[in-house]
Amino acid sequence: MGAVRTASVYWQGTLEKGSGRLQLASAAAGPLPVSWASRTQHSEGQTSPEELIAAAHASCFAMALSSGLTQAGTPPESLDVRATCALEEAEGGLRIASSRLEVTAIVAGIDEEEFERAAQAAKEDCPVSGALKGNVEITLDAQVVLI
Repeated sequence: MGAVRTASVYWQGTLEKGSGRLQLASAAAGPLPVSWASRTQHSEGQTSPEELIAAAHASCFAMALSSGLTQAGTPPESLDVRATCALEEAEGGLRIASSRLEVTAIVAGIDEEEFERAAQAAKEDCPVSGALKGNVEITLDAQVVLI
């Protein structure tokens, strides 16, 4: 199994005063407005590369955790995942410094220790984590509601 996905941006103007429109080839969303101000100040209804990375990380982690729990015989009833990606000043300019994953899950037939192991494995195994690893600090806060 392999997949190739495409997104494009049309940008007009300078970095500080310009803006762009991001389009996903799938047309699942967009076009999405993007600007330097939305990246470094307030979003004001526009997106940023960091928000898009957070979206990719949250959805990838959710899929990896769902798969791992299901394979272990404890499929989740629900997973509520949030990813927060931080852009920070660094030596030589800006860098994406961290991605924080937070998950609250409802899972039957699992204890907290088993869930924590599954969540940590999903954090390590999801392809987006793999792409970020070594460049971005990835942290996880995992909570399970036992039923």
